[in-house]
Amino acid sequence: MSKDLYKTSLTLLTDFYQITMAYGYWKQNKGEQKAVFHGYFRKAPFKGGYAICAGLGYVIDYINQFEFTEEDIDFLAKQKDNNGDVLFEKGFLDYLSNLKLSVNVHAVEEGRAIFPNEPFIRVEGNLIECQLLETAILNIVNFQTLIATKAARLRIAAQDDSLLEFGLRRAQGIDGGIAATRAAYIGGFDATSNVLAARLLDIPVKGTHAHSWIMSYDDEMKAFKAYAESMPTNCIFLVDTYNTLEGVKKAIEVGLELREKGHEMIGIRLDSGDLSYLSIEARKLLDKGGFPNANIVASNDLDEYLINNLKKEQDAKINVWGVGTKLVTAYDQPALGGVYKLGAIENEEGALDYKVKLSEQVNKISTPGVLQVRRFIDDNGKYSADGIYNEEHPMQENCTLIDPNNGIRSKRITENDKGEDLLIQIFKKGDLVYEKPSIHLSKEKTLTELSRFDNSVKRFYNPHEYPVGLEKGLYELKLEVINKLR
Repeated sequence: MSKDLYKTSLTLLTDFYQITMAYGYWKQNKGEQKAVFHGYFRKAPFKGGYAICAGLGYVIDYINQFEFTEEDIDFLAKQKDNNGDVLFEKGFLDYLSNLKLSVNVHAVEEGRAIFPNEPFIRVEGNLIECQLLETAILNIVNFQTLIATKAARLRIAAQDDSLLEFGLRRAQGIDGGIAATRAAYIGGFDATSNVLAARLLDIPVKGTHAHSWIMSYDDEMKAFKAYAESMPTNCIFLVDTYNTLEGVKKAIEVGLELREKGHEMIGIRLDSGDLSYLSIEARKLLDKGGFPNANIVASNDLDEYLINNLKKEQDAKINVWGVGTKLVTAYDQPALGGVYKLGAIENEEGALDYKVKLSEQVNKISTPGVLQVRRFIDDNGKYSADGIYNEEHPMQENCTLIDPNNGIRSKRITENDKGEDLLIQIFKKGDLVYEKPSIHLSKEKTLTELSRFDNSVKRFYNPHEYPVGLEKGLYELKLEVINKLR
């Protein structure tokens, strides 16, 4: 990721307080203490019932390429304290220069569904190394998970129709465009207009022409004919520059000329107006004109709600959807809000002390331990519940899962409930032990995941709350740690 796009080290892609804390740990001889951190989010995005995990591929690249370069150290050496003196001692900068990560990382694979309060990543290692990874992990996973989730919702709305990501010009900068394209594809999109992303990520790229092509000619017919002459095998005509239905008629005329030359018009695109009415009328014209298989593409501030309404309520005849702004900017929720919290730290005796971050808000109290997530499957092959447990005390076949935010809500798990652990090992003592799948396989994983949840979990309005609970022993441990602190 970084070497392909930026040609430079991204190790300083972090908040300055991570460096100052690392310095403090080093000064206090705490840097080599074993620590366990977990990344998770507290609330599902878009008022929905789930999120689709994405960004692990970038996290792997970041950790693999992690090193403080000479330029990085020179920059840190120039930082001054409030008295104008050098902030970091040379010994600490030498430590960073020689730092080689030795962390263990377990994470949820891209394309899998994840839920509030359950970890999507667990990082174990010395305190300094775990701390230095926090910001980059959250920066990567928060954004890509948000976009992949939006894309999955759009995939549900579009059903089997084609989905094209058209958001580059509205994306949040260069990396926002690349990362959004990547996450959208993992979430279920079929292609992108983003040429650089298509090259870097090996995904399909699509596009024909814009209104400026039409406007650069004296009239619409000349523009269509010129495009057909230039690219006879890539003709989707944008018909709404002047008069949409008249534009459809002209596209049909040019399409017939193309056919005489042995080529076929792919379709038309609508980018404004009443998409339902125009698509219905365009479909009639295309069918009557001899083009029953021509696609009708729409691309006008679309989101999952509008697509769902156009398909189910308005009987629109659109079968290809180009989605831009509201996808790549996560228009109705600009941030996921994932956090990275300390779950355990080594004490002087070499054992782990469990840690909890307290809050007056129950949902902001973290969970102690070395956490793992087990997903259970019912007799019909559908997912039925997720259980969070402490790997120091493995989950029993017969157990109770307790809602971390509401202790009176629980779910019983028996030996008949089959389960699989979601956090799999990615790095072992700093070495990559996971074979990163292709982006195409991650996309397929998303589609499989969506098919294995009940529709009530996936609906856009008031979704059913999928059961996620702490294994009873972990729940009791959490209460014990909280009571000690209070």
